[in-house]
Amino acid sequence: AGVRPATSDDGPHRQLDQQSPPAIWGEMVAQVFALEGVVEGISQVSPASSRAVYLSDLTEEVAPQASLAPGMRLEPVHLHGVTDTSVHLVLPAARGEELVRLGWAEPHQYADFGTEFMIFGPRDSDELRKVLSVIKESLAFARSGA
Repeated sequence: AGVRPATSDDGPHRQLDQQSPPAIWGEMVAQVFALEGVVEGISQVSPASSRAVYLSDLTEEVAPQASLAPGMRLEPVHLHGVTDTSVHLVLPAARGEELVRLGWAEPHQYADFGTEFMIFGPRDSDELRKVLSVIKESLAFARSGA
């Protein structure tokens, strides 16, 4: 609801306002790392305050467009820290573009493949459910590469 959050024009790509309340952000982090087959780690491409979402059953990318760190360990998602609360992830380009049109996302400013997107931090429980659903879509995309 409302206007899109402001985001940075320069690196690192971050959300500047309308961040998730700390309790919602904490719940998002807890629910993401409770997903089956998910492992928390240090991001290979995001600031130290970010948390990488790795897959326990797949460490190498199926296709470069299915990772935020092509050519490195498969990193389909990373969660930005509590002062940002946005999520970077990969999705099929058409799905990501749909989320942009719906106001949930914007293209990643350093996209290589058109599959990299920023999802805005959820501001309430309803938005949290939707963001978690998109994160699950990203993990499925990373596993399939298509």
